[in-house]
Amino acid sequence: MGVMKHLGSVWKQPKQNIPAATRRERMAGWRREPVFQRIERPTRLDAARRVGYRAKQGITVVRTRVRRGGLRKGKIHMKRKPSKAGIKKITMAKSIQRMAEERTSKRYPNLEVLNSYWVGEDGKNKFFEVIMVDPHHPAIKADKQLGWIAEGNSHRGRAFRGKTSAGKRGRGLYNKGKGAEKLRPSLKAHKNLGK
Repeated sequence: MGVMKHLGSVWKQPKQNIPAATRRERMAGWRREPVFQRIERPTRLDAARRVGYRAKQGITVVRTRVRRGGLRKGKIHMKRKPSKAGIKKITMAKSIQRMAEERTSKRYPNLEVLNSYWVGEDGKNKFFEVIMVDPHHPAIKADKQLGWIAEGNSHRGRAFRGKTSAGKRGRGLYNKGKGAEKLRPSLKAHKNLGK
């Protein structure tokens, strides 16, 4: 078994493979950090490499946290049954991972979001590590695999336009076959009939 495969198997079921005390200490430390914390190297190297991370100049990893749970909605006082008030069990159309990417992108306007991955959660927060790329860095411009992100303005605001893996999942682009005809090129192009 290779190193990356072994790391992946450890993180497949972190509750079983990582001791509870270690997880508790890690989360407690992360909660004390700022919401956006730049880190030297990824916590999950296998996941980071899978979504495009490489240890080179121009690439930064930022750990961020987002609150867990469904959509917070105010109570409607309109003479109706309590069950129809529509407060609980309402979820956002966006995933929490996508929100994390967008907030990180807003925090670092000179960098672009390449991708992100889950690293942990506690009762209140979910933690993600977001891989950021500097499109103006000479090392990125000269790179054969990452140079595309520096070409023109077509890749600006990737996180906000649903161009990352989490964004594509939210847009339904990983669905194929019958029932997925109206997802491409976009939902808006088909009057939102695709979802």
